[in-house]
Amino acid sequence: MKHNKFWLLLLAGLFFLTGCKQQGAAITAVGSSALQPLVEAAGERYSKDHAGEFVNVQGGGSGTGLSQIQSGAVDIGNSDLYAEEKSGIDAKKLVDHRVAVVGVTPIVNKDIPIKNLTMVQLRGIFSGRYTNWRQLGGPDVPIVIVNRASGSGTRVTFERWVMAKTPTKSAQEQDSTGMVRQIVSSTPGAISYVAFPYVDKTVKTISVDGVAPTDANVQTNKWVIWSYEHMYTKGPAKGLAKRFVDYVLSDTVQQEIVKKLGYIAVNEMKVERDLAGHVRERAGQS
Repeated sequence: MKHNKFWLLLLAGLFFLTGCKQQGAAITAVGSSALQPLVEAAGERYSKDHAGEFVNVQGGGSGTGLSQIQSGAVDIGNSDLYAEEKSGIDAKKLVDHRVAVVGVTPIVNKDIPIKNLTMVQLRGIFSGRYTNWRQLGGPDVPIVIVNRASGSGTRVTFERWVMAKTPTKSAQEQDSTGMVRQIVSSTPGAISYVAFPYVDKTVKTISVDGVAPTDANVQTNKWVIWSYEHMYTKGPAKGLAKRFVDYVLSDTVQQEIVKKLGYIAVNEMKVERDLAGHVRERAGQS
């Protein structure tokens, strides 16, 4: 009986220690759906390279990521926005880690033959000035607008660089970029906007003022609809959160995951843009 009791106590202790180790070796990253594919891919690879350490990734939009990291509910808040751009967020308490750049492009249903719009026309569509593709040289098909939800960083980026303070027409809203793409692909006359990594063969991108939505054009700011991808921590990153952020910023991830998924490595940008929107040549570029 004494021997059995000893082994039972020993096993209980091992289970307790194992449980503590697993609990302390997991973090949660929540927020931007535009950044989600990158964080998921990096998290899966990190877990394979670092046995016993796990990264749980969830979407919900940039607003959700910023509010949850501010409250301390998660370890990392993913955002397409600077924290200063989101009302109710005290940016001074958060630390910004810019891990990539992402372009945002208009997408339309593939049956719409239009390949290029001026910025004024694109703004006119989303403000409600144009309601039928016939008004823009296309077929006699009603324009169906699909917006991201108001907490979306992708929407904020689009509205800042396209709408120029012109009010956006009230239309259906979707929390998920994937759902936006699905609706556009299956709805005649539909138009929306998504981050470059979400573009696939089911939808068609639109050039703006003759400029195509490509990485090369984002790198020089010829394509102006883009944003930095931020991973925020509450205070300086520590422990597993710091190790993971450093991992995402490593040359391996930047070259093998960031670029592969359609993002742009920060160090490959020819320009840099500050919170106020001022653009200048990136240091070290010539």
